[in-house]
Amino acid sequence: MSTKAPNLHVSEWVQGLPTNIDKNIGKVVLIEVFQVNCPGCFMYALPNAIEIYKNNSRDDVVVLGLATAFEDYDKNTLDNLKLLLTSGKVIGETFNALSQYRQLVDGDKLNYKIPFPVAMDVLRKNTQDFNDNNVIDFIESNINDYNSYSEQDKKVLFERVKQYLKNKKYSALTFDEYKLQGTPSAILVDKKGNLRNVFFGANSNLHGLVKQLVNE
Repeated sequence: MSTKAPNLHVSEWVQGLPTNIDKNIGKVVLIEVFQVNCPGCFMYALPNAIEIYKNNSRDDVVVLGLATAFEDYDKNTLDNLKLLLTSGKVIGETFNALSQYRQLVDGDKLNYKIPFPVAMDVLRKNTQDFNDNNVIDFIESNINDYNSYSEQDKKVLFERVKQYLKNKKYSALTFDEYKLQGTPSAILVDKKGNLRNVFFGANSNLHGLVKQLVNE
């Protein structure tokens, strides 16, 4: 049974006209989810998404970028996203990695432009204290085979998740609703608005999957 893809939670459209999944029924929608402080996003995933954008008709495929933050909240900010999109300037680990691999121009700028609309995820400050039940709930909703773990592995995982939640100052609404594992991630929606795939990491097979959905 197909599941309707939830609309993106957007705090601001920084580039391009405001839109969303439900506004693009009849087209294949690819959402590239990234963080400003994510070298792999800029070295692999975003160039891949740009290639898909350039190789497909706007009538067939819509490509959207969504900047999010599940860590490094001081760097993965709306201001740094605006800096990136208006001037091409990169920061933090993205700057370090692209500089090392000589993929910057003018010292601190991307050697390409992101041509499609880009929005910022909605970040909500976590103000409530959490308890052990919250940790278990998080684990069970995100790790399908948790009950098959050994008791020792359960304890290790519990402590890791507890530490993660303790340090999680904000909740990124789209990131959480789609249960993304990190960045880069890609969300693929078919012409009927159904969620078809969610990928973590740069996926070289994305071009073929997009074409497949276009031809359905």
